[in-house]
Amino acid sequence: MKLAFTTLGENLDSPLDPSFGRARNFLVYDVQTQAFEIISNKQNLDAAQGAGIQSAQLIAKAGVHALITGHCGPKAFRVLDAAGIKVFNTDASTVKEALARYCAGTLSEAKAANVEGHWA
Repeated sequence: MKLAFTTLGENLDSPLDPSFGRARNFLVYDVQTQAFEIISNKQNLDAAQGAGIQSAQLIAKAGVHALITGHCGPKAFRVLDAAGIKVFNTDASTVKEALARYCAGTLSEAKAANVEGHWA
């Protein structure tokens, strides 16, 4: 199973990026192998609109089963939900801390977006 984390860096000790659509990078972690890869989200950092939707499509293509992030807007949430990707919101400071919370079962699955869209 693959998990995607929004991050400002390129490893497990990197800060968790609180935003989803305009996150700098996604760290995709394979729970079985404990290996990870970094997917750049540079193309969406300064997008005028649609960053959340495009970011959701990007991680769906990577075969992700769950997203761990600080915040997720309504349009991105709908795309993730349609792709069968579960969303977990957290205030963890690093990817490693968010992963530990996920593995401990202390994160609750989001049932809806937790922020308004930028263009609402």
